[in-house]
This record gives sequence, structure tokens and C-alpha cells, in this order.
Amino acid sequence: MVFTVDVPAALVRGEVDEGYGPVADAFRRNFADGREVGAACAVYRDGVKVVDLWGGYRDGLSRAPWEEDTLVPVYSTTKGVASLAVALAHARGQLDYDARVAAYWPEFAEAGKGDVTVRQLLSHQAGLPVIDRPLSLADLADPTVLSAALAAQRPAWTPGTRHGYHGQSLGYYESELIRRVDPRRRGLGRYFAEEVAAPLDAEFHIGLPPTVDPDRIAHIHGFATIETLLHIGEMPLPFVLALSNPRSLAARAFGNPRALGKVEAFNRPDVRALEIPAVNGIGAVRSIAKLYGDAATGGRALGLDASTVRALTGTARPPTGGPRDQVLRVDTAYSLGYMKPSPRFRFGSSAGTAFGTMGLGGSFAFADPDTGVGFAYAMNRAGFHLWDDPREVALRDALFSTVLDQAPQRPDRRR
Repeated sequence: MVFTVDVPAALVRGEVDEGYGPVADAFRRNFADGREVGAACAVYRDGVKVVDLWGGYRDGLSRAPWEEDTLVPVYSTTKGVASLAVALAHARGQLDYDARVAAYWPEFAEAGKGDVTVRQLLSHQAGLPVIDRPLSLADLADPTVLSAALAAQRPAWTPGTRHGYHGQSLGYYESELIRRVDPRRRGLGRYFAEEVAAPLDAEFHIGLPPTVDPDRIAHIHGFATIETLLHIGEMPLPFVLALSNPRSLAARAFGNPRALGKVEAFNRPDVRALEIPAVNGIGAVRSIAKLYGDAATGGRALGLDASTVRALTGTARPPTGGPRDQVLRVDTAYSLGYMKPSPRFRFGSSAGTAFGTMGLGGSFAFADPDTGVGFAYAMNRAGFHLWDDPREVALRDALFSTVLDQAPQRPDRRR
């Protein structure tokens, strides 16, 4: 059975501004219904924090409570935070989204990738969801080894014709790209820490430093294989079938290094310490909302300029071969390191400007420039949905359909 605990109402805490009570009600209901072990939700609107909620246990086994300063691993929700660092490099003129990646990183041109643009890479269109060279955790910590493996990779499709979720690989490519354009040759984790997190006083780490007290970090409660089978209907069936085939892009995309193959791997101190910009971000949920909240209102504190913000909020350029995702096996929409709203995954108030990323187990964060909202939710009891975890949707729906009088955040399952 899925790991559950009874959470006393007194352990659900935080505050919301006047008018945002429905979000707090939905948050409390998730705990009352036994759907959470520990979780947090935060919202910034027009640059002001209007929702800051946390509750339950940061460790359901020891019953250590989730505190105001608890940090939590957010898996692929990391991608959107990391891509703000790439956006900053763009705003500073260090890279151009429409330039060839090889213009900054000549070795990238190997194996037929010479014409791949930064835009195609960030939009999951480069055909690089898989890294064929087997990697160890030690390899991930060695930029020379990892860079060579990335450069040698041959695309799985002609870049620009298809797209497919670069679940782990996107962050590695982003980090090497940042290393090549940054005058100080920093990887993405350090670049983000010094150029994004520090100026905004945002507590979020891509590669956990030893100075962080491990007792502050939420323990992730994963699921066994049998539990996945019991919840198989909550994932798109084509994706489930692809994962069951070890030769598929889906299975290969998420299976290297093998040590990262289980949800609980991110409880390991050695994994937390690595710089894996697609999946191992750890931070305060309110900090994620703060970063997205600034991006939703022009990005001034982040250091973004108008052209970069237009690029982030503009309509995504779809691949020529259509929206079917070659990894997730359902229709998706991507742009510049982010998911964009689509018929199957509706979020925010407008399909034209919202952008964000979801994470394994149910976390999700995004910017909605139409309403000036930055939203973030994360938990430590892993769920089974690819996106639209019911716990998260309840909060998002309370915010948008009840508080902001926008369309419900419900997907169109007919697509």
C-alpha cells in the first residue's frame, strides 16, 4: 500500500492573504483526506507573497514535523528553476536562443548535431533524451567525462522534426552550455547559486552544499513496483507500455545512471550533492514560487530583459512532425526549458504565456504572466501521475477558478 500517516490538523500551518482562503482550505483537505505525508504550497502575485503553507511530516517514519524552513527534493520541477539561469545568460547576451549550440561548444557538433540550435535543445527537439554511454555517479561529477559523453551522442531523430522529453539529459546539456558561455566557466549549479539564488535570497540548491543541515530536508517516501502496477491507470498507457520495453526511448532516457532509477535515490547524501540540473534540485517551496513570481512580472529582480521575457512567454515553436512526444508517448508542448499548456495539461490562465515544469511524484511550479502569479507545490509522498497530481490540481484549481475567477485547471482527457 502507498505509505500514509495520520497528520494532526495542528501540523498544517502557514498563512494566506485575505481572499486566498480557498487555497488554504484545499491544502488542509489534502491532509484530512489522508493524501499527504508532508507538503508545502506557495504563491506570489504581482511580486507579493500571498500564500505560504506547509504541513505534515518531513519524515513520516520518524514523525519529524515539516517546519517552516524545511527543504524538499523536487525532481524535474528543478528543470524550470535551472532554465531561469539559462534565461539570465540570454538576457546578458552570453547566448542566443537561435544560435547553434556548436557555436559555443564546438565538440557538440559531433554525430550530426552541428546545426542544432539552443532553442531546439531547450525545447526537447534535439533528439537527445538518451545518453548511450553508461554513466556512473562519479561520471556525473566529472565535467570532462560527462561533456564527452554528451558530445558523442547521436540524435534519436532529425532535430527539429520531433520532440521528446529530455528527462535527465536536458540539465546536463544546459550545464555544459552555461560552462562554455560563462566567463568564469561555472557549471549551472554554481552559476545559479551565485547569479540567481543569492541576489533574490532564494533558498534552492542544484547540488546540495555541505553547509545545509540534512535534518532540514524532507525524506521522500517512494513506492514499490507492485504499487506502481496498482496505479497503472493514472499514467498514460502508451507511456507505461514504453517504459516496460527496455529498448524504448522512455526506458533508456530514465535508466542512465542506473543508480537514479528509484524515487528514493534522492534521499542519498551522495546523490543530493551532485549537480544534476534536470532532477535533483532541493529547496524551499516559497523560494521556487518567488523565482517564478518574478519571472511572471517581468523578471527585473532576476535580471531578465524584455526580449528574454518575451521568449519565455511567447508561443512555443512546435516541431514539424507534430506534438506527439517521442518519450512520454502523448501530446506535449515545450519551450526553452519549460512545459507549455496543452489540451492534456492545462495550467495558468492562458495557453499563450504560462510556463513551468512538473516533477516526479507530483510537484509542480510555474509562472502565469497573465495574472502575475508564481505558483509552487511540492510534497514528500510520491504520487503516480505524470502531471496533474490530484493534490496539486486541487490547490491550483482553488487559486485560479475560485480566487482568480479563471478557467478550471482540469485536463481534456479526450486528447
